[in-house]
Amino acid sequence: MTAQGAKPSGAIGAKGAYEITQRQDLHMLHNKAVGLPGVLFLTVTGAAPISAMLFNVPIGVGYGNGIGAPASFAVATVILLLFSVGFAAMARKVTATGGFYSFISHGLGRELGMALGFGSVVAYSVFEASLCGGFAFFANAKVMELTGANIGWHWFALFMVALIAVLTFFDVKLSTIILGAALIGEVAILIIFDAGIFTSPNAMVSGAAVNPANAFIGFAAHKNAAGTDLAAGAAAIGLFFAFWSWVGFEMAPNYGEESRDPKRIVPRSLYISVVGLGIFYTITSWAAVSAYPTLDDAITQAQTNSAMFYLQPAAQFIGGWAEQIMSWLILTGSFACGMAFHNTAARYLYSLGRERALPVALGKTHTHYRSPYVASFTQSVIAAVIVLLFAIFAGTNDATQQAYLMLYGLMALLGTALVMIAQALVCVAVIVYFRRNHTADAHWFSTLVAPLIAFLAQVYIVYLLFANIDFLGGGFAFANWILPIVIAVLVAGIAFALYLKTAKPAVYDQIGRLIYEGMAK
Repeated sequence: MTAQGAKPSGAIGAKGAYEITQRQDLHMLHNKAVGLPGVLFLTVTGAAPISAMLFNVPIGVGYGNGIGAPASFAVATVILLLFSVGFAAMARKVTATGGFYSFISHGLGRELGMALGFGSVVAYSVFEASLCGGFAFFANAKVMELTGANIGWHWFALFMVALIAVLTFFDVKLSTIILGAALIGEVAILIIFDAGIFTSPNAMVSGAAVNPANAFIGFAAHKNAAGTDLAAGAAAIGLFFAFWSWVGFEMAPNYGEESRDPKRIVPRSLYISVVGLGIFYTITSWAAVSAYPTLDDAITQAQTNSAMFYLQPAAQFIGGWAEQIMSWLILTGSFACGMAFHNTAARYLYSLGRERALPVALGKTHTHYRSPYVASFTQSVIAAVIVLLFAIFAGTNDATQQAYLMLYGLMALLGTALVMIAQALVCVAVIVYFRRNHTADAHWFSTLVAPLIAFLAQVYIVYLLFANIDFLGGGFAFANWILPIVIAVLVAGIAFALYLKTAKPAVYDQIGRLIYEGMAK
């Protein structure tokens, strides 16, 4: 059956939209599989609170805005909340597994939609591989700590790929249970960390840490009291890493088809995750800075031994048991984060396959579990190939250099660049979509002012990324290829859409236009 023979949905009023429940030739995901808590678990674990705090805060403090690092999270919360206003408005009108791909297609056309469809597949695919690198680094360190053996980080990374492949073969409910358990553990230990510091008379709590003005102020190079040279900090670095900490929350629309009431659950999930993470990140980073006697002490720790930036205060203010639990939860948090990204990458592949833009087999679901098992397996192969490429060409004997700095760091940069570009274009898509298709529902703030401000902020974050690519990329040559790769992926998507327009107009007509409106109640 071609799209021309399908019955257009009247639910959203957009030209060329097709209601998937009216199509007999399409495979559907497990309807009503998860509620609001499930969607939150599936998305917030992508943001990975413990990884965001232990990885990003030390960089923000040591090389960014110093005392203003916690304030960066407060600023980012406001900007991402503005983004979510328009994003949620769009989610109420368009329920589609394609997420960014579908939203941009509806608002800005099929060509840009396909460009970000390709971009989203690449972003979330490399995110899984990235987290496999992070997991492998910490797993290798733990095994060396316990046994003294260095068996090679790549085995841990491939183990993670294989385990995720098995777990995601089943119903999405299984992913929800696993990710939920990991998230609860992460949040619990960080709350204990916060409480232990803020209730201690030895903590140096200062309101300057959450003063928004300090988010935009760096610090000059100087010597600390011990005579150690401290590098200068650039406020842009602190702001970028704050925004980076939210990557994952935007995945909520991808689970609309599997949620019990997507028109309500997806918008609520967006707001809860942005505000909840924002408050949590601000408080937890504030606690970490407050654990050090002086700002210079915090900067020194961040620049000389960032791995202990949280672990040392955990042991000092709470006890050695807290440090140990936190070090284990970095492992489970990295795994859960990678699994969340895997699920999203698989759903982008599934969406493109179901619309026949990619091989139709990718659009199949399992007859019993209703999982996108072909797309999921394909994503596992992609992640394994990326891990193996880094292992072959970078080596396997140095987990810090190869697994953490290269695989984790460089792939995270590539994925983040694509996600930020997608979020910026979604802001524009919201404005255009409501002006063209839903003038009665268009609102001066939610579908114009908020998306416009968020667009400008997202563009600024993308600028920060590429302006500081040498630092963010750790000096590795691959970092210089990130911008060309991003451009190539987006151009390839546009070119492919133009090819479909001429060669396969029925497929072109469906780009980003398969929506879900049935069985919501």
